[in-house]
Amino acid sequence: MSEVINNREYRQQALKEIIKELHRGKSAAEVKEKFAELIQGVSATEISEMEQALMAEGMPVEEIQRLCDVHAAVFKGSIAEIHAPAQPDKIPGHPLHTFTLENRALERLVAENIRPHLEEYRKEDGREAGMRLLSDFNLLLDIEKHYSRKENLLFPFLEKYGITAPPKVMWGVDDEIRGMIKRTRELLRSEQPDREHVVQQAEETLTKVAEMIFKEEQILFPMALDTLTEDEWRTIAAESDAIGYSLVEPQGEWHPVRINLEAKEAGAGEQPVRGGYLNLGTGILSPAEVKAIFNRLPVDITFVDRDGVVKYFNQAEERIFPRTRAVIGRTVQNCHPPASVQVVEKLVADLRSGEKEHEDFWIRMGDSLVYIRYFAVRDENGEFIGVLEVTQNIEPLQSISGEKRLLSGVET
Repeated sequence: MSEVINNREYRQQALKEIIKELHRGKSAAEVKEKFAELIQGVSATEISEMEQALMAEGMPVEEIQRLCDVHAAVFKGSIAEIHAPAQPDKIPGHPLHTFTLENRALERLVAENIRPHLEEYRKEDGREAGMRLLSDFNLLLDIEKHYSRKENLLFPFLEKYGITAPPKVMWGVDDEIRGMIKRTRELLRSEQPDREHVVQQAEETLTKVAEMIFKEEQILFPMALDTLTEDEWRTIAAESDAIGYSLVEPQGEWHPVRINLEAKEAGAGEQPVRGGYLNLGTGILSPAEVKAIFNRLPVDITFVDRDGVVKYFNQAEERIFPRTRAVIGRTVQNCHPPASVQVVEKLVADLRSGEKEHEDFWIRMGDSLVYIRYFAVRDENGEFIGVLEVTQNIEPLQSISGEKRLLSGVET
């Protein structure tokens, strides 16, 4: 472990030196080889963590932003792609599928319209060629919706997991591109545009747009797939319409896979309770009473059945980890970020096999000390039927001392 830490510290320091060289005026091409050697075999997540650490040390976002061109230069060269694309971005309607569709549409706009018209404008000193190019750049400005969804829907979820440096850096580059498109349009609208200046500005803008497409698909999107849960992607998909899309529309409506719990129980020979009372062995309760009791408990509880399907959660007054009904019928793996799925699967396997009957964790969340417990649930024959998660803020309990025996009395 210490060797890993030392390697990371070395890479961190080396990355800082590269940024300093860029600050002193070296070009992306000049530091490309050093950067490629530094990040060989390193995941996109670790690169983002390195950048995050530099920001935590006080390095301005603008300095880290200098690395963007180096990223693009290296990953387009001999270095293998950081991640192979994951499957969700191939599913029509999934937010990443839509982002990718938009990128392809942007590339077509550039290749089939802007590039030919720019070449005509370069050769012709005519108003008509300039107007065609202006029309193209007006259309290119539709990229705003793509960037806005990325910044206002995707970035907040990444930031929730502590991934703040890449979003800040990328947002800054997005703003640069917005500004470059607008400046190109302004030049084309002027009475007597400087053709050479217009062509140079347009070329720089198209290069920046292409580089951003590459950074999204090779760095940002794989990182997001490694981090976000399906329910978080579902939220992004649901809220995307309000912002809109660039050049194309989603190819369908995406929904995470759900299991029909009633059909599942019926297939197992069980029928969901519709009314009446439940005989619990030590008493009988109506479904309404069971619901009220579970919701009144001063803990969060979630039950996952023997097949790993989320079947129930209570709605305590102040849940520590919010849940929505969308989670019901989901497999537990799809309710966690991909990076933690292995841990979840190992825990469930240990509880199922009987190697463990429970596992406890505790974490600090602001002023709360959150105690998280997982219990194997077994039927009267000892057969495993699921896992119960119980979560509680135990900070108030830790301050209890003495005794309190009377209803309104004082502690003794």
